[in-house]
Amino acid sequence: MYYLTNTVDMIEINNLNFGYSKHKPLFKNMSMRLSNGHIYGLLGKNGAGKSTLLKNLAGLVYPQGGQLNVMGFNPTKRQPALLSQICFIPEEFYLPPVKIDSYLKANAPFYPNFDHEYLATLLKEFDIPAGNKLIDMSYGQKKKFIIAFGLATQAKLVIMDEPTNGLDIPSKAQFRKIMASALTDERCIIISTHQVRDLDNLIDTVIMLDENDVALKASVEEITTKLTFKRVKEIDESIFYAEPSLSGYNAVMPNYHHEESKLDMELLFNAILAEKTKFKPLFS
Repeated sequence: MYYLTNTVDMIEINNLNFGYSKHKPLFKNMSMRLSNGHIYGLLGKNGAGKSTLLKNLAGLVYPQGGQLNVMGFNPTKRQPALLSQICFIPEEFYLPPVKIDSYLKANAPFYPNFDHEYLATLLKEFDIPAGNKLIDMSYGQKKKFIIAFGLATQAKLVIMDEPTNGLDIPSKAQFRKIMASALTDERCIIISTHQVRDLDNLIDTVIMLDENDVALKASVEEITTKLTFKRVKEIDESIFYAEPSLSGYNAVMPNYHHEESKLDMELLFNAILAEKTKFKPLFS
């Protein structure tokens, strides 16, 4: 886990309103601040707006109200000075039928701090031969290449939408290892996923979207200070939420006795969605 000091607000979201339809808003007056030196895990049900929020930050869609400030820029203006510091890896992407070298010649110059040596190291870590033609790669290999390219840009803001989709178990372990080493005190990393277990031991702050707004934004340290995650044999009134397990229940409850426990992100996700009113006072 990473706890870096001297962080500043890299992203400021003030009263964001957005929707693809006037009658179905995704965000209503959403406000949030994100700082450098952190890896944020963005969670939410399908349709909660995770991908749309990331696109707003990258200037790919425009808000209908409110203000966005990303590194001092308005992303809707898509200024080169900002875009050269954003690495956005979408869930669905296209790679042209060229070799890796040709792709680099066409795209690396857009990023003034692109690190070719670092890219070579990442490709080796991901077992991708540098002479490969992109179109001949499997989906998982393409995903690993685009992740490696994105990190090699040395962009200050790294945005990833479902980056572990299409990766096998060993590749997911490689991904977590690489992402852990990619964080610096100058960088802000946002990872959106519905596969919450893929973010275990990687993120330091949880953001959960639900019902047009932020249902939870808290550091892992704050969550495990205020809540305890444990297995119990019986349910009583002290338990906020529980799910059946083979030997009783996996439970979430207030951490009255200052117990140490490991964050169960999937359990927390289900608990917040099911019992919002119980958790809101703890994290308001």
